[in-house]
Amino acid sequence: MTGSAAANGHPFSASSSATGYLYQFRYALLEALRRMRQENDFQVHIETLDDVVFDTQGAPPELLQTKHHIKQPADLTDASVDLWKTLRIWCEGIAVGSLRQGSRFILVTTAAAGSGSAAEMLRPGSTRNVLGALDRLRSTAATSANQTNAPAYAAFGALDAATQLQLLNNVTIIDSASSITSLDADIRQEVFYAVDRHFLDAFLTRLEGWWHRRVIQHLASEDRVPILSTELLDEINNLRESLREDNLPIDDDIEELEVDATGYSHRVFVHQLRLIQISKARVVRAIRDYYRAFVQRSRWVREELIGVGDLDRYSARLKDAWQAHFLIMRDELGESAAEEEMRSAATNLYKWIETGELPRIRPLCQDGFVARGSFHILADDMKVGWHPEFEVRLRHLLEPVAEEMRQ
Repeated sequence: MTGSAAANGHPFSASSSATGYLYQFRYALLEALRRMRQENDFQVHIETLDDVVFDTQGAPPELLQTKHHIKQPADLTDASVDLWKTLRIWCEGIAVGSLRQGSRFILVTTAAAGSGSAAEMLRPGSTRNVLGALDRLRSTAATSANQTNAPAYAAFGALDAATQLQLLNNVTIIDSASSITSLDADIRQEVFYAVDRHFLDAFLTRLEGWWHRRVIQHLASEDRVPILSTELLDEINNLRESLREDNLPIDDDIEELEVDATGYSHRVFVHQLRLIQISKARVVRAIRDYYRAFVQRSRWVREELIGVGDLDRYSARLKDAWQAHFLIMRDELGESAAEEEMRSAATNLYKWIETGELPRIRPLCQDGFVARGSFHILADDMKVGWHPEFEVRLRHLLEPVAEEMRQ
């Protein structure tokens, strides 16, 4: 709650505003998904000429106003503030020429149109009655004492009769629209075909996450670069490919994570790297890989995209691959190798972890930080190591942990 909202006696003002924006963004995604079934290419604009604008080359744009109410309001009457606020925006846009001729105007609201109201007459379908709606709106503008609507009444009255009729011919009211929570089912229905059913929750989470990031990018850009339908299609295809039995999704927010390396100086896998004198910059990279792999693997398990048993089997494959390199290194060094020789050999072994072809957790899951970080997770438990004598040199690091477990 904001201070101003509380001071003005509107405890839900901040919540309602935030919900309204989220509803606008989510409804824009839903509409974009619907339109992709019928149109090849279109552009989406948020908060430009209207809440949401769909623009297809060679066709008039479609302008959407969205109205969401946390608590269901009374019916959408002829004097409804929501209705007249929206009409005012469109009337003023027409008057100043900012809206193209033939533009379609759509009001999407969770409120219900009252029986016999102008809003009901402007619904799509066989009961649509534009002339009846025009008469009711003209009458309301002429007789209503609602001061909140006064500027909207004036804007509507400033249009000549022909322009008023042309406007309403292009207006559609979609009332009793799904609430922000009910949109889940609507969006799910549009994309249920994209992936196998048990991947659908993960698919929707990532698709909406991408959409919200793209909308924020759109809003933050000075020239308001539109969101292209081809971008959305590409993201759907990428997610479809990653959510398969032979693949796993690599999430952008995890791939871009940074970490404060100072908090990891005590970890065993860091001591392993210091033992072979790996540079500080490479240690920092190892810490980042460890953290990203830990977070990504945890998310996969939480979303049931992979099981704990799958991770155990992957760890066994990593350890087996490591052991082959480690035993060769030990044989080539022999029993009397000097410390410098052992460190040089260990450094070469670690280069394989940094740059080599490592076992993948799934055949098509290619991001290297998962494998590298998983090796560091194993190194942290002393199940793999780089120095030929890592177990003897670093055993003391695990003694406090073992003692704590015994207690």
